[in-house]
Amino acid sequence: MSLLRPAHIPCKEVVELVTDYLEGALPRSERRRVDYHLARCPLCTTYLAQMRETLRLTGRLVPEDLSPEMQREFEDLYRKVESEKRRP
Repeated sequence: MSLLRPAHIPCKEVVELVTDYLEGALPRSERRRVDYHLARCPLCTTYLAQMRETLRLTGRLVPEDLSPEMQREFEDLYRKVESEKRRP
């Protein structure tokens, strides 16, 4: 791993780490990897923003509260993560 550029982290791993990331529970080196990925991945950046909004609305959010665009984005991200799971 370079001191200037953290080791690559796939989208699937970012999605798995997002709760710890938002709670500030990741070790510094892992947070750097996620930050580096987020700076270059618009899908994961969108996912993170949606998760922040979901946490803000926790307890009040129902499916009807999601805009059609948010629903599509969640579905697209889910499909992307699922397709990465099937890769060798």
